[in-house]
Amino acid sequence: MSSSSQTDTGTQGGSVQRALSTVHGPVFYPAAIIVLAFVIFAMVAPDTAYNWLLEVQNQVVSKLGWYYVLIVSGFIVFALWVGLGHFGDIKLGPDDEEPEYSVGAWFSMLFAAGMGIGLVFFGVAEPLFHFVSNSGAETAGVLGGDPGSRAQGSLVMSFLHWGLHPWAIYVVVGLAVAYSVHRKGRPVSIRWALEPLLGDRVKGWIGDVIDIAAIVGTLFGVATSLGLGVSQIAAGLSFLDLLSDPGTASKVVLIGLITTIAVISVVTGIDKGIKWLSQFNMGLAGALLVFVAFAGPILFIFRDVVQSLGLYLQNIIQLSFNTSAMSGDAGVAWQGGWTIFYWGWWISWAPFVGVFIARISRGRTVRQFVAGVMLVPTSVTFLWFLVFGGSALSEQLQRGGEQAFAGGLIGEDGVVSQEASLFGLLDGLPIGTLLAAAAVILIAVFFITSSDSGSFVVDMLASGGDENPPVWSRVFWAVLEGAVAAALLIAGGDNALLALRYGAIIIALPFSIVMLAMCWATIQAFRSEREVALRIQRRLQREELTEHVSQSLIDEGLIEPNGEGAERPVATGAGGAPLRTDEPER
Repeated sequence: MSSSSQTDTGTQGGSVQRALSTVHGPVFYPAAIIVLAFVIFAMVAPDTAYNWLLEVQNQVVSKLGWYYVLIVSGFIVFALWVGLGHFGDIKLGPDDEEPEYSVGAWFSMLFAAGMGIGLVFFGVAEPLFHFVSNSGAETAGVLGGDPGSRAQGSLVMSFLHWGLHPWAIYVVVGLAVAYSVHRKGRPVSIRWALEPLLGDRVKGWIGDVIDIAAIVGTLFGVATSLGLGVSQIAAGLSFLDLLSDPGTASKVVLIGLITTIAVISVVTGIDKGIKWLSQFNMGLAGALLVFVAFAGPILFIFRDVVQSLGLYLQNIIQLSFNTSAMSGDAGVAWQGGWTIFYWGWWISWAPFVGVFIARISRGRTVRQFVAGVMLVPTSVTFLWFLVFGGSALSEQLQRGGEQAFAGGLIGEDGVVSQEASLFGLLDGLPIGTLLAAAAVILIAVFFITSSDSGSFVVDMLASGGDENPPVWSRVFWAVLEGAVAAALLIAGGDNALLALRYGAIIIALPFSIVMLAMCWATIQAFRSEREVALRIQRRLQREELTEHVSQSLIDEGLIEPNGEGAERPVATGAGGAPLRTDEPER
């Protein structure tokens, strides 16, 4: 071998070694092994994996539903308290630093990563589900028996599941991580958010376990969303007659194509691929929202905005603490399939979304962070459900009587198609085919933004908190997310994806304990900073008061400055008259 070849080989080997050194082995390898082991298990024995996870999930939602309800309501109280109180002025970064991203870019990225793909998937389907199924529905306190009351209540229940509660969950993780990263200069990692409680122990195996759980939960949550998203894309392409068989093979091909685009996006980083795609998607979503509103029952939507918002505010406390305690098995089953499921799902997404919005929130105050993360996305979410879900319900109500519960956008057997209901609504509007094509593009880009931002977050955690992790590991995690969803579809179809979905809910249980610790750690950190600020403020006030008193005494002639700027008493004689300084006292 020539010397030049040896040099090249040595250089390449050094590059590989340096790249591998950026990976935090105690987190990277266990997380990758756990995910790959689950994929193999689900492929080899999909029915066993599904049944086992289903049983564990059922035990969680039936035995610990009250716990989920209580802590998620507590997260709202926590978010409002830190945002509206005297902690709100704390800057997530140096005091004189401006926000890293504009308000528009910031909002686009946090919304696209947070729940964009879910809104498109459930925006029409969920209100129709609540409208059709009245099993245990009265336990919610807002769903009545007649079609009009049930339609109104179905929107309010959708508000509950997609409004303040999930975004408060994201605030808990995002705020804790943003403070530790941008204010304290720590790496981008979940573990450092618990430093006020654990101290140096976050550097050891405890911190590694926390980050591993965050990575696995994120991968399961994102892969589940990819499965849901690709199912809806396949339904849309079938509606457009571009796909003759929306089966497993077609979905796997779609996952491969979209994952490839996600890889390209995540390689370019936040400032380019992720930011540009998020802004494009928000523009497209806004245009589709406006067109559907004005092409649909616009007056009905305007009236419903006011009425539904009022009903939501009127019932939010009762809904937040509802546990179906007096509703029997039907009420418990209904809530376990909806509210408790959603709370677990959002908690499983919290590491991903929380870390991502923390990463893009440098330079904002705590109050700006809470307001931006909770109020703005919630308002857009409500508007989305009112336009899409409200339009669908209006169409069903026009059928009248019992016909409102079957036919139209609802199957003749009373079953709502999650994947196809959106396209059924768009088909009844002008230029329905063009709208359906725009919806497919919207879902695909939301799919991409969820995948690339999720991969970026996972890579930061697996790389020891590096804000710009190596390209090869970004690609690894992006490909792994797509591979998880594709492999499970091949092995077990919808049951395998449901198993992954249940896995995310189960992982949410231990991570919820981490989130409770985050709340306490954040309060401790804020109180410490507040105490330091108050001590500095008191010292400055004392110095100003001392200077003011000294100046007053000088002005009254009671003391005079010495040559170095300090003061010394003025000698006085009888009657208080000042003595001449050039003569000794007699």
